[in-house]
Amino acid sequence: MGKKRIIQKTEKELLEERENIEAAVKKETKTEASSGKGIKEGKIYISSSYNNTIITLTDLQGNVLAWTSAGAIGFKGSKKATPFAASKVAEAIMSTIQKLGIEKIAIFIKGIGSGRESAIRSLAARGLDITAITDVTPVPHNGCRPPKVRRV
Repeated sequence: MGKKRIIQKTEKELLEERENIEAAVKKETKTEASSGKGIKEGKIYISSSYNNTIITLTDLQGNVLAWTSAGAIGFKGSKKATPFAASKVAEAIMSTIQKLGIEKIAIFIKGIGSGRESAIRSLAARGLDITAITDVTPVPHNGCRPPKVRRV
């Protein structure tokens, strides 16, 4: 097979690579500063099903900033669908909101799970300025076609 050769970079190549990385970091911080790193407003989407509660934090354009769920926190099985788990998920997302410096939020709720109300209550109890609470659960207007009559 022969000996394996390890390619070693020269000192000049290492310096060039370091400069490229530093330039990329400077460029990143400039874009964050121009876009206003301290985002003041955001949207929270609460998806509550029979099995889990998922909360997603986005900016006003809809870009996801953070998300968490009852399963991600550590609840397993049927405990994920409880109101207690939903309030813990809301507390976890609240810590992220405080780190980002978001002050105003609009809440969008989807689903029919038991964690809907407790998630909203725990978000409201934290002192956020909630501008709107909207239910975006899909509602069928006529539904699916029923199955044919069973003939025995």
